[in-house]
Amino acid sequence: MANLLPLLLLLLLLLSSATGMGDKGHVSAVVAEKGLAFAKDALIGEAVRSLTPLRLPGVEKAVRVPFLGAIRVAASNITLFHLDVRNDSTIHPGDSALVVVATGIRANLSMTWTYSYDSWLFPIEISDRGTASILVQGMEVGITMEIKNYNGSLSLSVSQCGCYVKDLVISLDGGASWFYQGLINAFEDHIRAAVEKAIPENIIDGTSKLDSLLQSLPRSVNLDNVSALNMTFVSDPQYGNSSIEFDVDGLFSSAVAKTSNLQKHPQLSLSCGGASKMLLLSLDEDVFNSALEVYFKAGSMHWVVDKVPDQSLLNTASWKFIIPRLYWSYPNDNMLLNISMTSSPVIRITSEKIGATTNADLIIDVVHATETIPVLCISVVVSASGVAEAAGNKVYGSVELDNFSLALKWSNVGNIHMSLIQGVIRVFLNTVCMPYLNSRLGHGVVLPVVHGFTLKDVYVLTSPEKLTLCSDVTFSNSSSLASFPIL
Repeated sequence: MANLLPLLLLLLLLLSSATGMGDKGHVSAVVAEKGLAFAKDALIGEAVRSLTPLRLPGVEKAVRVPFLGAIRVAASNITLFHLDVRNDSTIHPGDSALVVVATGIRANLSMTWTYSYDSWLFPIEISDRGTASILVQGMEVGITMEIKNYNGSLSLSVSQCGCYVKDLVISLDGGASWFYQGLINAFEDHIRAAVEKAIPENIIDGTSKLDSLLQSLPRSVNLDNVSALNMTFVSDPQYGNSSIEFDVDGLFSSAVAKTSNLQKHPQLSLSCGGASKMLLLSLDEDVFNSALEVYFKAGSMHWVVDKVPDQSLLNTASWKFIIPRLYWSYPNDNMLLNISMTSSPVIRITSEKIGATTNADLIIDVVHATETIPVLCISVVVSASGVAEAAGNKVYGSVELDNFSLALKWSNVGNIHMSLIQGVIRVFLNTVCMPYLNSRLGHGVVLPVVHGFTLKDVYVLTSPEKLTLCSDVTFSNSSSLASFPIL
């Protein structure tokens, strides 16, 4: 059995794995307030991992003290090795940028110190050395990031980034550290300035690497050798009071054809039925229709049926009283049902269901000796509807027949009254087509996610002309954003 009525199969298979919102086949993803908080925590965690350890520049000071002579004090190997970011960090969407502020940060540093002096009172140089631990408290870091559409990809840049150190305590170890504590404290301003300079520089450098990752995102994803999904971003992100919307072309096209950008004016109008979710993904019905059109034009919507639950239906003897001439001409011969779509199926999404309408030609072939002989062609218009639901990281679907109509296109076995064969076609649709579709849809489709992330508690909503997936996201801390595969 090849592609059983692919219109309905594709309808529900696609609805089970796609998302988006918008006019004219436009896919949109809205990161809600809960999702922004999750992204902030993930990015801060990644920033902490990339910032530690962080080597800071050393410093040396030389002063001349009466009677003692020249005194040289140096600090080297200054290393920030631990950062503790509390839970009071915040993220705010601005008019055209994201503002992330982390306060109450604690940091631990280590360094090596040396001390030496010589004087006319002593003929030799006196020196000492040791290590020091540095505690930074009340540090604040703020960053303003701009995300823009650049030639169909996302571009990330930092417009502002700053760091402020409130309190810094240096504790010396080794040597006569108690004696030199006052002199070493002279390095406090240098260490403070070095921390306040190095952290923003490293954050900006890390952001440029993340920008390169975003630029490398594929603009077209081949699903198979027939279709490709256009992943081109069509506009700058839209900032709401507590959310961001990203808009993607989202239409399907031939895998060998170039896709074109659709421009639209998106709105932050997605809802998740009042539930608080991190991620809202919505897909307009035109995206489904574009996928179906690609497969239709590729000639994939064709199915030859040679086995049914009641195999006697595929023998002319069962049609003796329905189409007498068929039986008289080909007594007790086996039959094939040759089904081809005559146009691309049409999907309609409402608040209650997902509907599909398809037009197909049903050609009845008789297997006579070694020949396959077409004997009649019936035009069939089928209306079906389905629902989608999620369980775990999979989305499942089910479909049922709503209605159908028949019209005779041509016949080599005389004139046929459609009312006589309507019952046989209904049995075929209900016992062959619908069960086959539901068995395929019952396996579920795993939702594709970026490596290191997992969708959690996904559920599906339908509304006029669009389907929305609502989900939370979990992140594996052992993963590194810098090394993520794209899909």
